[in-house]
Amino acid sequence: MTPRFLTLADVAETLNISAAQAYALVRGGDLPAIKVGGRGQWRVEGAELENYITRMYAQTKEFVQSHPFGSDAPPS
Repeated sequence: MTPRFLTLADVAETLNISAAQAYALVRGGDLPAIKVGGRGQWRVEGAELENYITRMYAQTKEFVQSHPFGSDAPPS
């Protein structure tokens, strides 16, 4: 069974990014998270990570469609 909440290290591993980048996603509000415990450790719900990934696929698709590969390349 998959845990409901993930650590930032888990998020970083899933996205293949650094822990600092995962922290920046949370602190920047791009990836919803909660702080738990006396030391205020960050936790990301697995469903929120999946939602983030889905949003990033959609944003990337929009970017690719609006910036066709080679359209801004100088003529050969």
